[in-house]
Amino acid sequence: MEIYYLTLFVSAMLSTWWIFKSVHRIAVIKNITDNPDARKLQEYPVPCLGGVAVFFGIVVALLVAGVEFEASKTFTVVCAFTIMLYIGTMDDILSLSPMLRFAVEILVAILLIYGGCGCIDDFHGLWGIHQIPDWIAIPLTIFACVGTINAINLMDGVNGLSSGYCIIACIAFGSVAIWSGDIKSASFAVISIGALIPFFCHNVFGDKSRMFIGDGGTLLMGTIMANFIMSVLRSDSPLSFVANGNFGFIPFALAVLAIPIFDTLRVMTSRMMRGTSPFKPDKTHLHHMFFRLHFSHIFTTVTELMMNIVIFLAWFASWRLGASVDVQLYIVIALAFLATFGFYWYASSSEKRQGRGWRILTRIGDSTHVRHKRWFKRFTDFLDKGYYENNKD
Repeated sequence: MEIYYLTLFVSAMLSTWWIFKSVHRIAVIKNITDNPDARKLQEYPVPCLGGVAVFFGIVVALLVAGVEFEASKTFTVVCAFTIMLYIGTMDDILSLSPMLRFAVEILVAILLIYGGCGCIDDFHGLWGIHQIPDWIAIPLTIFACVGTINAINLMDGVNGLSSGYCIIACIAFGSVAIWSGDIKSASFAVISIGALIPFFCHNVFGDKSRMFIGDGGTLLMGTIMANFIMSVLRSDSPLSFVANGNFGFIPFALAVLAIPIFDTLRVMTSRMMRGTSPFKPDKTHLHHMFFRLHFSHIFTTVTELMMNIVIFLAWFASWRLGASVDVQLYIVIALAFLATFGFYWYASSSEKRQGRGWRILTRIGDSTHVRHKRWFKRFTDFLDKGYYENNKD
């Protein structure tokens, strides 16, 4: 199986790397770009069709994966991916209404449920609850899927953040899938990692070759994360046959998704408290705060990813030390709340006072800028070779 997963990883990575330049060229020529405004952090228009390149790598690798399991098992999921990529790309080009996107996300969640992906119909012992009836499970699954998709979409505001997060999440979900013998989920995880790595490199380290993943890419990756959640939390999950009695299925899934979910909850709650729509864009995300603290794009991404990793490791330690499923959940919620609500409140309060805490944090932020480093410049030059210049005028 090692050779099989390695083949999928390499197929996805090379396919995305190969198509990336062509997609970038089309986006530049057709002016399909994300333009700077008062809310966004870039200084010039950047092509935003990265999701198309990632999708291409995923599909090519899935064709290779068909050698190991029936292609019919992935048909529904690929249809869902295609719909979300299409809607997201249309949104990048035409700016669709939030309600239209929301309706499509609900329909895609229903497609996944009734297309054979199952639903979240088992709490696996959390609060003493096990299997739940369909009239609760189906609405809960739709809510979880739509929430996950939007959480991934809304965290996309800094170079490498959404793609880097999804790579780490795929490593976590893929690891438990391999452990439980779930070849389908493990294949999706390995393929997604391979397809995202070339994009991540260009997005973080490229200059002329930089491209944003766009709403097409974030909705695609959000759907992949939602599919993983459904595979872990359904009643017949392969994981349930190998996990021991105190393995927290819901705490595990929440730990993997902690930062995007809790930051989305914080942002939407804040907007509603101000009397504005929870879907109205603003600059109150966690990554915006790091940017105000003078953090570079790279270290904003690294810091948020490390925060999520710490939460996940805390869950893992609590599980291995024998904590109950309920306690595991409370640990994850407490740390996620502290990392999002708590940190943002502290940083905002310090910013208003301009006190010592704010000065220390901004000094740390000032030290994170590494683009002038020689190794960084060499890697950027390697990635940018043969690419069109972005329009920086």
